[in-house]
Amino acid sequence: MAMQRVFQEQCINTIRFLAADAIEKAHSGHPGLPMGAAAMAYVLWMKHLKHNPTDPSWPDRDRFILSAGHGSMLLYALLHLTGYDLSMADLKAFRQWGSRTPGHPESHITRGVEVTTGPLGQGIGNAVGMAMAEAHLASIYNRQGHHIMDHFTYVLAGDGDLMEGVASEACSLAGHLGLGKLIVLYDSNHISLSGSTGLSFTEDVQARFEAYGWHTVHVSDGNDLTDIDIALISAQQETRRPSLIIVNTVIGFGSPNRQGTFKVHGSPLGSDELKAAKRELGWPQDREFFVPDDVLLHFRTAVSAGMSREDQWKMELDSYSRSYPDLAEDFTRRTGGTLPSGLEDSIRGYVPQKTFEATRKSSETVLQALAAVVPELMGGSADLNPSTFTWLKGHGDFQPKGTPREGVQGAVGGSWDYSGRNIHFGVREHAMGAIATGMALHGGIIPYTATFLTFADYMRPSIRLACLTGIRVIYVFTHDSIGLGEDGPTHQPVEQVMSLRSMPNLTVIRPADALETAYAWREALLNTEGPTALVLTRQEVPLLDRSRCAPADQLGRGGYILWESGKVRPDIILIATGSEVHLALEAGTILAAEGRAIRVVSMPSWELFDRQEEGYRHSVLPGDVRARIAVEAGITLGWEHYIGLDGAALGMKGFGASAPAPVLFEKFGITADHIVETARDLLGRTKKG
Repeated sequence: MAMQRVFQEQCINTIRFLAADAIEKAHSGHPGLPMGAAAMAYVLWMKHLKHNPTDPSWPDRDRFILSAGHGSMLLYALLHLTGYDLSMADLKAFRQWGSRTPGHPESHITRGVEVTTGPLGQGIGNAVGMAMAEAHLASIYNRQGHHIMDHFTYVLAGDGDLMEGVASEACSLAGHLGLGKLIVLYDSNHISLSGSTGLSFTEDVQARFEAYGWHTVHVSDGNDLTDIDIALISAQQETRRPSLIIVNTVIGFGSPNRQGTFKVHGSPLGSDELKAAKRELGWPQDREFFVPDDVLLHFRTAVSAGMSREDQWKMELDSYSRSYPDLAEDFTRRTGGTLPSGLEDSIRGYVPQKTFEATRKSSETVLQALAAVVPELMGGSADLNPSTFTWLKGHGDFQPKGTPREGVQGAVGGSWDYSGRNIHFGVREHAMGAIATGMALHGGIIPYTATFLTFADYMRPSIRLACLTGIRVIYVFTHDSIGLGEDGPTHQPVEQVMSLRSMPNLTVIRPADALETAYAWREALLNTEGPTALVLTRQEVPLLDRSRCAPADQLGRGGYILWESGKVRPDIILIATGSEVHLALEAGTILAAEGRAIRVVSMPSWELFDRQEEGYRHSVLPGDVRARIAVEAGITLGWEHYIGLDGAALGMKGFGASAPAPVLFEKFGITADHIVETARDLLGRTKKG
């Protein structure tokens, strides 16, 4: 036993000093967490984690999320040692240009990294989403004797993670949902970046999580491998509650002059202190990136063990396929990310039933049709289904099995188990965004979320990480302008659409009517390179007359010629989005009656339009037509992108007000008459010029 313990310490020190050496070489990084948490990470990865380093995309692997992403070298060391495609050269290139070991883990760059983390609390939110995805898929596909979806989601989180509001939101929901396959290892070292947590974080974390409905375990010594092992087993056996394992560690363990202080959190140890730490822990002081041969052989047993476990799973999947061929085929399709064949027909077969309808209501109808053919479509709202209309009727609620809580009824299908596709996020926008990211990264789910557009600001950090990662998440934002009316400026978005457009890799679509809304959903489902935001109205808008206007499937181009008065070169181009398109069309008709050549362009998505070939973009917006007007009920800053310095933009220059929507549009000058006046003035100035 003594020899085994010595060898285990050698393995743990290998993790510690691979991390410390890489950080020292980069002259940048966070050595405190890798040195303090190495022991618990070793126990988890070598005794419990179900994974195959040769196939990081195995659908039934355990997920490990380093929520405290600043400790990225801990994860990179583990990936390298256990046989993932991450070389020693990659470790030595830590934090350098073009490396596969960036300063914080990025799932789209490094194989084996499940989630892009770093902004604290996000990883926990993502993990809740992954645990929800596992629970849902297990409920849908598992059968007696056939558990093809049966894995844990593990998180390593720090004090900072548990201070963040997004973590509180997500963990509260996880407790309500009883996600027993979610296990959080809390690296409780009582140190944050600027000092002791005693300065700002003295709550009883264990009591808080127990109040959330979590199972909690306390490990008093973060280097006690036996206690960590026992705690993990206890958490795995608790099937009806998520588990928090509080592990008291020493940040920067082994650093004789810095351990236990904030100085070791986010700065390299320095050459002298690094040598002192190696001396303290009995490590060769003159060796950098040193991995003993027997240690490497031990870690690499993860490869054969992982391959064996996946092979067993594949045999189980083959047996399942013989018993349940249709379910197996659907499971393989979903986890492979392939859309069902019925998508196009459901969109093209959509026929609006009303001539005036809010696009949020049109979206509701489209969503029901899509739900019938795209079973992986799953989501909900931040307690706003009666306003956002984003429920999937008859598809059940994602809730724990058993009798509903007193006074609570299923809002849609009355089904109270994890097979339900309607998620009740509660008033938790930030967690909702993070959870959706986790569900998308898990695979087998196309998640959507919904809230009012003005509350997109609460979700922004999560949206940004989804954009960085490049995953398919659909954000539904309703009540998209001053058109929501009497609720006033606190709820009327003004800057949000343009703010979302400024985010790289986010496709923003603001459809003009019911048909454009249908094709907006199509584009969102087809977009596998990043998230999509659907921006929808509260107020009714007219169904555009497609016998007079271009077909709505042109939405896929992002911007298209909706209508023009003739085939000659236009005198002026009117560009509009969403609820303002019909105003531009009305103004264009008036101007055309005055003998002017008018072109009206519907521009539902800047991003889709800017991806089109130059020739198409020039055909819609010819460079020699400088008289252009943009109309959108939001801030006008940014429209110079299409109207140049000679054009005009009609929109908002400040916040809205509380009044009926028609009054607001009139008072703020977003009307067909004002467009006509502006066009006449612009044409007069252009002619003089």
